[in-house]
Amino acid sequence: MSGVLVLLGATGDLAARYLLPALVRLRCEGVLPDGFAVLGVGREDEHDAGFRDRAAAALREHAADLPPEHRDGLVERLHYLLADVTDPDALGRVLAASRELADGPPVIYLALPNTLFGDVLAALGGIGGGLPPDTRLVVEKPFGVDLADARRLNALLADLLPERAVFRVDHFLAMQTVLNLLGLRFANRILEPVWNARHVERVDIVFDETLGLEGRAGYYDTAGALRDMLQNHLLQLLCLVAMEPPTSLGERDLRDRKVDVLRAVRPLDGVAAEYSVRARYTAGRIGGRELPDYVAEDGVDPGRGTETFARLTLHVDNWRWAGVPFVLRSGKALGRDRQEVVVTFRPVPHQPFGGGPVAPDVLRLTLDPDRIAVELNLNGAGDPFRLERAELAADLAATSLPPYAQLLAGVLAGDPRLSLRGDEAEEQWRIVEPVLAAWAAGEVPLREYPAGSAGPG
Repeated sequence: MSGVLVLLGATGDLAARYLLPALVRLRCEGVLPDGFAVLGVGREDEHDAGFRDRAAAALREHAADLPPEHRDGLVERLHYLLADVTDPDALGRVLAASRELADGPPVIYLALPNTLFGDVLAALGGIGGGLPPDTRLVVEKPFGVDLADARRLNALLADLLPERAVFRVDHFLAMQTVLNLLGLRFANRILEPVWNARHVERVDIVFDETLGLEGRAGYYDTAGALRDMLQNHLLQLLCLVAMEPPTSLGERDLRDRKVDVLRAVRPLDGVAAEYSVRARYTAGRIGGRELPDYVAEDGVDPGRGTETFARLTLHVDNWRWAGVPFVLRSGKALGRDRQEVVVTFRPVPHQPFGGGPVAPDVLRLTLDPDRIAVELNLNGAGDPFRLERAELAADLAATSLPPYAQLLAGVLAGDPRLSLRGDEAEEQWRIVEPVLAAWAAGEVPLREYPAGSAGPG
C-alpha cells in the first residue's frame, strides 16, 4: 500500500466534502497504516497549521458521525504546499516533499477542474527524472470535455504511467446497489435465462433530483446534465446492466466486457433529434422551497443554453439486446428524487385471466436508499381468479465503506476494477458527441419544465 497521498486541489470542495472524510473512514476500518501521510497542494498561501484547521472544520461538518480520535488522527498526518500544479518545477518540489513524508510510491490525486487535467499531466511529464516507480495517478470525472480531449489525455497518461497505474474514477461504480448488479446478474441462475431481448422489453436508468443548481454554476453551467450525468455515471450503469458474463472479476475481464457494451451502442449520428430530449427548469416550488428560473441563478450565462434535464434512448446492437431500448435520464429541480435502474419484462404471451392486459413484471434497483424490488402479478386475496399487484423487496444494509472510501481503498491497494480504462472513457464520448453536436446546432429544441414538476415528459 502506498504511504503518501499527494492531493492536488486540496483546498477544494471535493477534498473537503468527500476525500478527507473517506480517508477518515478508511482509518476507522484499519485500512490506513499509522504512517500514512497526505500532502495537500493548492493555490492558497497557507502552511500546515492552516490547512489542518481547514481540514478539521471540514471533517466536523462532513464526517461528524466518525469518531473524533480518528478525525484528529488524520488531521495530524496532513501537510500542505503552495504550488502551481501546471509548473513542472513546482510539481518536482511537491514529489520531493512527498518522499520526505512517507516511504512507498505516491498516489497523485487530481481533485481539480477537468479543464486543468491536460496542463497538469503535461507538467508531470516535464518533471526531471520522471515520476517515481510505481506511482499511481487518480483522475476525477468528467474525463475530458469531448472525444478529442479524452484521446489527448489518454496519450499524456500513456507517456507517464502504465494503464494499470491510472485510475479514472467514477464514484457511481462504488455505490452498493451498483455493485450488487454484479451479484444479482452473475450469481443467480433464475435471472440469466431471462436477461435478454427475448424477455426484457425496456431498461430505464434514471437519476432525477429535487436539488437545483445549489451554487455549482461555475462547473454545471459549462457542463449540463448530459456531460455531468449521462456521459459517465449512467453509461457505466448501462455497462453493468447489459454486459456479458465475464470469465472472472479480474480487472481485465470485467473491463473488457464493459467496453464491449459501449462499442455495441448504436451511433446517434443524424438521429439525435429522434432519440434525445433536453430541457431546463423554470421557476417553481419544491416542497417548501421556491426556486428561480435556472437562467436567473447566480453565475449562469443564459446564452449557453445549458440543459438541466437530459434523456437519451440508446440501443445495444448485439445478440443479447437487439431491439431493447435503454432510456437514460437525469434532471435537476424535479418533483421527486428518483434514482434507480428499472428492468421491465415483456408481457406473458397468453394469460387466461379476464380484465384486459396484465401489467408486466418489473425489477427495480434503487440507488438511494439501496433497495431491490420485484413487482409481480399474484392471485387476489378475495377473488382467487383475479390478479393483484405484489412487490417482493429487500432493503440493503449500509456498507461499511461509502463510495469514495471504497474507491480510495482500491487505489491504495492498486486495484483498478472500480475505475475506467482509457478505451472506456473514449467510447463514452463517442456515444454522446453526436448528441452534443446536434444540440449545439439547434437540431433539438431546448424545452422547459417548472421546478417541482415531473419534467418535460
